[in-house]
Amino acid sequence: MFGKSTHFFVLFIFVSLTPSCSPLYSKLGGDVQGPPEALQNQLTPLAKKLIKTAYADIDASRLMDFHTHILGLGNSSSGIWVNPAMQTPANPMRYFRFRVFKNASGIYQDDKADQDYISRLLQLIEHLPEKGRFMILGFDKRYRPDGKEDLERTEFYIPNEYISSMVKKNPQIFISMISIHPFRKDAIKKLEEWNKKGVRFIKWLPNAMGIDPSDPRLDTFYSKVKELNMAILVHVGGEGAVHTGEFEKLGNPLLLRRPLDQGVKIIMAHCASLGNNLDLDTPSNGKVDNFELFMRMMGEKRYEGFLFGEISGLTQNNRFDGPLQTLLAKKEWHPRLVNGSDYPLPALNAVIQTNALVNAGLISEDERQALNLVYGYNPLLFDFVLKRTVRHPTTGARFSPSIFMIPKALSN
Repeated sequence: MFGKSTHFFVLFIFVSLTPSCSPLYSKLGGDVQGPPEALQNQLTPLAKKLIKTAYADIDASRLMDFHTHILGLGNSSSGIWVNPAMQTPANPMRYFRFRVFKNASGIYQDDKADQDYISRLLQLIEHLPEKGRFMILGFDKRYRPDGKEDLERTEFYIPNEYISSMVKKNPQIFISMISIHPFRKDAIKKLEEWNKKGVRFIKWLPNAMGIDPSDPRLDTFYSKVKELNMAILVHVGGEGAVHTGEFEKLGNPLLLRRPLDQGVKIIMAHCASLGNNLDLDTPSNGKVDNFELFMRMMGEKRYEGFLFGEISGLTQNNRFDGPLQTLLAKKEWHPRLVNGSDYPLPALNAVIQTNALVNAGLISEDERQALNLVYGYNPLLFDFVLKRTVRHPTTGARFSPSIFMIPKALSN
């Protein structure tokens, strides 16, 4: 009889040899039931009602998604680079995860990955009732403190130039969010160059990029960000989509006190809704939930106008229980919250568990069925309508419409 290790080995060999478009990856990844244009003919009366209600009190001219990833494999002139360690069965978990992500993103052929990703994203957006605008994210390489590239520990690289080219091709849909590692020797120059082109937002994932936001060496960078009236969207909390290893601690929300204290606008992605970290304010407390640390900072009056939370991922199965209910109830914080899809995450079927939301009293069973129908054809629409549908199980409080529109504090 096979032991557990043998079972794992056999499963791994099977998975490794399975094409990314196979039913196995499709079930974990996109689980697509049909193209987005086919959804209209499939909608039930309740599904139509949920969609109509979701957009009813939204100013379409201000509708904004703050967190949309652009991926690919660099098969075109995009300049995209993906760490080979993510593309070999020698690293089974990273390899498997990456293949699931490719499936969720609509990438079925590696030699057309760049084009297929953009094509799928634009197709989903085209069939939204109101398109709004999508901030598409660059993702810089990892750099050492001496300014040299660290490709070995770079998960992937999405050039700002590629992001800019996509915006130029789709100016009514996309907005550039660049990524600049502060250890780059030309970091300040790059900030100035992109700001002159109208870019106002920067993306960091400290856990993966090796950035300690509390490092005093970043003060010059922060000073320039403030001077240019830019804002940084920073991943906070645990990271589950890319490999971070020993650098998970860099997702500690408290590390961002330094830029906030200098007057830099910070948007905390996911509202730190995953994992825990050392309470740097009171180390004797040991490790505390990252979300608790986020709430502590949101509650400090000195950060009003500077600290914002971004709600992507909050309805996912690995994040929702606790943070979602709390933020639904915190009406006083809603003007400081913004929406992001974190696409392609909404297309990752493995983290979407609407049954759990029913069990938690956040949606009804009928709503679950209607939302699942939408998901099968357009996960971007599903993500938006779900966030507009969920309600506090006790009070019935919902997310305010302001969350889904760009706030004045971030548009000036």
